[in-house]
Amino acid sequence: MDVSTLDEASSAESAVDIGKVMPIAARNGCGRSGGGGKASCGSQAGQGDLPTEIWEKVKNHPCYSEAAHHHYARMHVAVAPACNIQCNYCNRKYDCANESRPGVVSEKLTPEQAAKKVLAVASTIPQMTVLGIAGPGDPLANPKRTFKTFELVARSAPDIKLCMSTNGLLLPDHIDTIANFKIDHVTITINMVDPEIGAKIYPWIFYNHKRYTGVEAAKILNDRQLQGLEMLTERGILCKINSVMIPGINDQHLVKVNKAVKSRGAFLHNIMPLISAPEHGTVFGLSGQREPTAQELKALQDACAGEMNLMRHCRQCRADAIGLLGEDRSAEFTTEKVMAMDVEYDLQMRKAYQAKVEEERLARLAGKQEELVELATNMSDINLMVAVATKGAGVINEHFGHAKEFQVYELSTTGAKFVGHRRVDHYCQGGYGEEERLATIIRAIKDCHAVFVAKIGGCPKSNLLKAGIEPVDRYAHEFIEKSAIAWFKSYLEKVQSGEIQHTERGEAAIRQAALISAA
Repeated sequence: MDVSTLDEASSAESAVDIGKVMPIAARNGCGRSGGGGKASCGSQAGQGDLPTEIWEKVKNHPCYSEAAHHHYARMHVAVAPACNIQCNYCNRKYDCANESRPGVVSEKLTPEQAAKKVLAVASTIPQMTVLGIAGPGDPLANPKRTFKTFELVARSAPDIKLCMSTNGLLLPDHIDTIANFKIDHVTITINMVDPEIGAKIYPWIFYNHKRYTGVEAAKILNDRQLQGLEMLTERGILCKINSVMIPGINDQHLVKVNKAVKSRGAFLHNIMPLISAPEHGTVFGLSGQREPTAQELKALQDACAGEMNLMRHCRQCRADAIGLLGEDRSAEFTTEKVMAMDVEYDLQMRKAYQAKVEEERLARLAGKQEELVELATNMSDINLMVAVATKGAGVINEHFGHAKEFQVYELSTTGAKFVGHRRVDHYCQGGYGEEERLATIIRAIKDCHAVFVAKIGGCPKSNLLKAGIEPVDRYAHEFIEKSAIAWFKSYLEKVQSGEIQHTERGEAAIRQAALISAA
């Protein structure tokens, strides 16, 4: 397709100040099948749970498959600077290397620069399987730049999946182009289905050469979002819905959003916490709007999980992120460095490397299944959570003091379910532990019974034990899920023998963590 024929009359690229800010069965979206609760699709589904054509689309997509995010990388290219709506949680920043959140980039790229960068990254990181365009504005407010980038990449690297994230305002106008470019994955940010609530989130939109505000703006936006979602699912394009949880504004309302997007065929729902640190300069950040706690986020996700599967491994990536989820290697691929590279795209090398990744993935799954066989004989109804320090690859391979985040798993006799991640500051700074930071880490994982680490020092170990959190380092460099299930099996045996007494992590744990913080 010649992207020069695209009509940009609907684009806000020149009108808005860019310095400102297969079809789903029965259109029921993604849920659970039958009375057994087996996942029919979603972030944790496996090959046996999905139709073959859907599995092929998600098996190595780190955002659409929770299992894949341990093994496969993604990259975003910042070719879409203009935006056609204003969100109270967004402040786009350019030439910024110090923040990790959506809308932030270090460099803006032309389509030609972006295409070469994709080839350079894919040659250096052969497990990079997905190219996404997510800003820093909106891809469909910049249609020529967006689709020209996809055209160049598809021509040179046909094995890479194409993906875009949009606010959805112009989505109905570009359905044919999206389908013709074989963009199989589209993410739409939908934060409300009630314009009264939307007016508290979006000050204005720019649509059909006119600026709208308040409830009228929110109604136009939401109507267009839901229309675009329906049109995409009718074409067999997988749709993930992003929703930002804003306490006191849309937190309870997102249950209705969840039902609305499921009924229109959405594949996956990603409920993300608001980021509102004042230093980011957003309206919500400057007005004192608080972020949700990790526990509040999990409770909302759990409330929606009965309707459809939830993405819980999102890292709210920058618009120029590169690498596995949770890491950013964009500094290795600046425009200056990429333009100086002599890139030779070796498709066969990439296929061979990814075949080895699949072998590792199968080995991880086999280890998990071995532990599950023994666990399945236990009839306990105990359900608890554990935190894991990891650098990635599904392995317990991070020192407690060096962890930037902890991945949290929920354990029961059905296995280990990933439920989210908790960002923290490094405990170890220059070889010494920061006691104040230790207190914040304990608060972050206060609802967990144990924390799995590759290594841990005596002081943090002692404080964790006082808070009722068991530090576990005997599974260093082993697979997370296999290790967590083995530990849980041992835990149940100790409970049943009377060696230990199981207690729920709740208000008592919160009080204990607070005492440690005060000390």
